[in-house]
Amino acid sequence: MNSLRHHTTNHHRIGAAIAGITALGALLAGCGAGTGASGSSNSSPSSQTISVNNVEPAANLLPGNTDDMAGWKVVTQLYEGLVTFSDKGELIYADAKSITPNADASQYTVTLRDNLQFSDGEKITASTYAKSWSFAANAANGQLGASIFATIKGYDDLQKDGVDKNAQLSGINVIDDHTLQVTLNAPDSSFPYKVGDVAFLPIAESAYRDVNAYGERPVGNGPYMLEAWNHDQNIELKPNPKYTGPRKARNGGINFVLYTDTQTAYADVESGNLDVIDTIPASALASYQQDSNLQTFNKPGPGFKSFTIPQQLAHFQGEEGRLRRAAISHAINRKSIIDKVMYGTATPATDFLAPTIAGYSKDLKGSDVLDYETKTAQDLWAKADAISKWNGTFRIAYSTDSGNRELIEGITNSIKNTLGIDAEPYVLPTQKELSSAIHDRTINAAFLQGMQSDYPYPEGYLMQAYDSASADGKGLNNGDYKSRDFDALIDDAARQTDESKAIGYYHQAEELLFNDLPVIPLWYANVTAAAGKNVQHVSFNYMGVPKYNELTK
Repeated sequence: MNSLRHHTTNHHRIGAAIAGITALGALLAGCGAGTGASGSSNSSPSSQTISVNNVEPAANLLPGNTDDMAGWKVVTQLYEGLVTFSDKGELIYADAKSITPNADASQYTVTLRDNLQFSDGEKITASTYAKSWSFAANAANGQLGASIFATIKGYDDLQKDGVDKNAQLSGINVIDDHTLQVTLNAPDSSFPYKVGDVAFLPIAESAYRDVNAYGERPVGNGPYMLEAWNHDQNIELKPNPKYTGPRKARNGGINFVLYTDTQTAYADVESGNLDVIDTIPASALASYQQDSNLQTFNKPGPGFKSFTIPQQLAHFQGEEGRLRRAAISHAINRKSIIDKVMYGTATPATDFLAPTIAGYSKDLKGSDVLDYETKTAQDLWAKADAISKWNGTFRIAYSTDSGNRELIEGITNSIKNTLGIDAEPYVLPTQKELSSAIHDRTINAAFLQGMQSDYPYPEGYLMQAYDSASADGKGLNNGDYKSRDFDALIDDAARQTDESKAIGYYHQAEELLFNDLPVIPLWYANVTAAAGKNVQHVSFNYMGVPKYNELTK
């Protein structure tokens, strides 16, 4: 969720951009917030356009080049992929009829549905997908999402200097128009979920003739088509009549109004000039749920929040470190901080995933280490002191421009008051400086961190954040936690062709994390949103974004 993480793997790109949407500047001139918001008062719900908030996408509307939430919101409406997901993270086939693994999940056979086509009538075949994925993976094409394809055989060849921009992934074999065989570099049970990443969406043949022009005016296969993109003002979508997938549009279109200030977007919802806002500004968090003129929403989302205690930090290695980590976890009154500082807009963590993720659990062995228990915390700290007496100050780093001061003060005060030690925030001027200190391993303090995967599967949270292969600057394991037992469980999960068995291994891996606590789980960031009273069928998907196709009024 934040820029502390190094994006070595594509499936965390989108989550990293979400934080930026809540801290926007001033409204751009000529935004036209009410444009297309209402439709005719005599029109049916299915013919009315719904207006929703967004910001100007960071790049063009190419799936493989989308690495911000603003772009993701639009691109996922213009295109459909092999799979989509329920709001609880359950896999739903879309363009695919089936995705079948071999015995050890190192090769998959993808079968497509019949009669798939883009909005301009171009047929979608197995070759369409093979060519689209190879284009996105090929370094010569400069797509920001390329690294998600790293697990497919032949990816490394496409990263070499001087590679032909038309070179294809050798691990993809087109059997016939409906069948694709994908060979991976190693077993990966998450692959059927991973293809739900935005970079795996198919692009039309016209894209290869002029990529830049196509990115401005894409031809997609999703529930909507692009009507107009008025930069810095709005993006208008209309239903795609050729769409036959599971997300059929129930309205007459979506108008993404492009703001630079959530305050203004919120004011527009209050005044009836905007139908739905998916991010409540900090200034309104304390009061928005009491606004009788709006429908308001506050529900668990996909963002996992924690703070990392680096493995090399003094007093936090070995058995002493294990005891101190558990003591600190027990010393934090999560519910009190959520209620007083966050106005109830978060949900206390019960695992290392999130409520919208497959495998999410509330009752894993060892999860009681998250309970606020002052006596237990003090006893554990005393046991650690018996090994090596504590000295110094426990610090949690944050940046001035992150807006996390009150949050960090709440955590450190809870630790200080419970354990009777010096604990305080460690402030760096900018997020950039904080990120550099974490990247260079010069931080010498704990630090706030978050995780959100672009596809709702445990691998996206666990492997990238805690596996040894992701340590030492090679991934998102910024605390450099290393455990052979944990790595083995992640590998075991990757080999499973039965999802329930894979989830079982991921749960064992989480139970190991509860013992070692490389990070201290805090809470899941809630979806905070509002809509006009006349808007119907407001719900949110696994990414915490409105299900645009279902909105009516």
